[in-house]
Amino acid sequence: MLIETHAHLDHPKFSEDLPAVIQRAHDAGVTRIISIGTGLESSRRVLELTERFPSVFAAVGVHPTDIVEEKEFFINELYELAKHPKVVAIGEIGIDYFHALEGIEISLWKQRQAVVFQQQLDLACELGLNVIVHQRDVAGSIEAWEETLRILSPYTGKLRAVFHCFGGTLAQAKEVIALGHLVSFTGIVTFKNAPIVRETAAGIPSEGYMVETDCPYLAPEPYRGQRAEPWHIRLVAEKIAAVRGISLEEVAATTTKTAEEFFKSSLKFY
Repeated sequence: MLIETHAHLDHPKFSEDLPAVIQRAHDAGVTRIISIGTGLESSRRVLELTERFPSVFAAVGVHPTDIVEEKEFFINELYELAKHPKVVAIGEIGIDYFHALEGIEISLWKQRQAVVFQQQLDLACELGLNVIVHQRDVAGSIEAWEETLRILSPYTGKLRAVFHCFGGTLAQAKEVIALGHLVSFTGIVTFKNAPIVRETAAGIPSEGYMVETDCPYLAPEPYRGQRAEPWHIRLVAEKIAAVRGISLEEVAATTTKTAEEFFKSSLKFY
């Protein structure tokens, strides 16, 4: 039994065969899928999917690279969306300095990201939800990493975060876990050019991580370059089991328990 903790089922690449995609996930032992919003419109689409498919749950939020598209008082609309009974987290939210935005001065762009991140953290606290964090730096930099931790610091003990699609070092993962947060691994763990991610997956405490696909992106080997699907979470879990020297069943049991504890309680009772 596996929980796919980060999928983008509202992506156009799933528009023609989503029922079959979800059935393949079920056939592979994926019992629940959390579909992630990246803006208000995306979050609305995700909520519609939760009403069509019993095994699909939602996170709603505004991605750091999409904040310019949202009007000033977006937080009020997001609040209403987040009250949906199948919303289990706020996300994905965070800090992204990798994608530059044309037409906006960089310091203002960074300031706007910080403000929107904090607004959504405050909303999560108000609603008693945890958060899914997107953090990405320019190659060779840790500026976004440091800014993410700085902004999260005042929320210690008030909420927990999962750093999704984690690609950092074992030391960084342990830093996150020491603050009460989690990391999550994608199909990158299977890539030949990602030894650091495998080292992190091998050495991280068993209660400190979850698994995801980030589909339709980052399909694991041997499907790299193709559309990722929720059932690929099994391949992610198999690779983690291999590098940790444990069984797939143990990875599934541990990550399922961690996901059920991290996300809203309704996830437990499906």
